[in-house]
Amino acid sequence: MPELTVVVPAYRERENVIPLLAALAQALPKLDWEVIYVVDDALDGTEELVRGRAQQDPRVRILQRIGRRGLASACVEGMLASSAPYVAVIDADLQHDETLLPALLEKMRASDADIVVASRYMEGASPGELAPGRVRASRLAASVSRLLTRDLTDPMSGFFIVRRTFLDQVVRRLYGRGFKILLDLIAAARGDARIVELPYHMRSRQHGESKLSTRVMAEFCMLILYHLFGRLLPARFFLFAAVGVTGLAMHLIVLSLSFKLSGNFLASQLIATWVAMTSNFFLNNAFTYSDQRLRGRRVWRGLASFYIACSIGAFINVAIAEWFFLKAVVYWMAGLAGALVAALWNFFTTASFTWGRR
Repeated sequence: MPELTVVVPAYRERENVIPLLAALAQALPKLDWEVIYVVDDALDGTEELVRGRAQQDPRVRILQRIGRRGLASACVEGMLASSAPYVAVIDADLQHDETLLPALLEKMRASDADIVVASRYMEGASPGELAPGRVRASRLAASVSRLLTRDLTDPMSGFFIVRRTFLDQVVRRLYGRGFKILLDLIAAARGDARIVELPYHMRSRQHGESKLSTRVMAEFCMLILYHLFGRLLPARFFLFAAVGVTGLAMHLIVLSLSFKLSGNFLASQLIATWVAMTSNFFLNNAFTYSDQRLRGRRVWRGLASFYIACSIGAFINVAIAEWFFLKAVVYWMAGLAGALVAALWNFFTTASFTWGRR
């Protein structure tokens, strides 16, 4: 049984497979280790290359995923596929310094730490040649992360070792989506995680492309909300509500333009409502439900069910607001109550019938 499993989440990283495997073999000559590549299906040949190497080296394993993506969920599945007492996570892009793995493991063995993190921002460390904008974004995200964890210089790090017993304690409380698995693990411990950091110098990417996108930032916000409010409402609801705010802005813009052009308020209101619903559907499909995104013909069936659910939600909004207003509740509070109940209706209904159906 290996003492250390190195989990490598990979999506479109074919050029980096052979160099990383060679680097791990050179960095871990005295350890009993294995590497599990968790390959999300990108049709670029990464899985065939890893599988071919696994035929030659029994320390190499592959877990191929079809129809789903995401770094955090890939890491969780890779860690759960391991039987080793210590599990490391390292990126597939060669930016992390694999020669630090023995030191991370030794620090884990010599202490009671649950997680040993390789940090880019503590004394003696460096983010390397990362673009200044990326460094600022990372530091900003780290500041926001202190809502969940304190006294950690690099909660955005994707390079660390976790103790298997700790993983077993927190795995059922993980958000498990997005791209920040370290923060997810620490937040799931609810203040009961022993953490040690070691400095390292981040390298520059040689092959492939960065996965940073608007979706990554949205998933980060959902991770924070999940651990702050997840016991009250699903984190996905808050992103759904944020999309609803953009829909309100879209509604007002279209209403104003249409009314100026036509002079017909009812027609303008109907057009604005249709545009706002359509915009909300496609934004939710791209961001709120990015891991369950509808594709092909399912998009149009989903759009139809979204129209129906939100039309009922609009009726509920008016009915609830009217009821509160007749009970002598101030008008803006009555309107807010109607909007909140309608938002909850829209969220849970579309979660079941628009994005929940297969």
